[in-house]
Amino acid sequence: MANVSPTRGDITSHPDASEMRARYARMLGGRDVALVDGPVFLLGLYCAASPWILHFTTSQPALVTHNLIVGIAIALLALGFTRAPERMYGLSWAMCALGVWMIISPWIVGESPDAGVVSSNVVIGALAVILGLVCAGTAARSAPRP
Repeated sequence: MANVSPTRGDITSHPDASEMRARYARMLGGRDVALVDGPVFLLGLYCAASPWILHFTTSQPALVTHNLIVGIAIALLALGFTRAPERMYGLSWAMCALGVWMIISPWIVGESPDAGVVSSNVVIGALAVILGLVCAGTAARSAPRP
């Protein structure tokens, strides 16, 4: 008959204990930036919707398409950070590059943009750079050391 007493044995004697610990550490290791995934996704959604929110669809048609595409790219990066963090956090620097591009894009893509368009893109770009640096810094800190 099996021993069903309320005392529990020590798991260190389990044959798969080291493998279970390693798997648990791998699962938790890539989720250090979980709190940044949501804001990055919301930033991408705002970037994509900003032409309609700020009503510059008729005055800046090139920036409408530009902000839509860059916003979708930022949102897809956030979904990638959530879905496969161990593979995607290396692309945190790409988000920083997208942020820098968003800061300078009103003068390159737009045609004499007004202050609202410029300030919106600069704020979106600055937030993308900051969040990208947070993701990159955390990914570098949590990366396994050789």
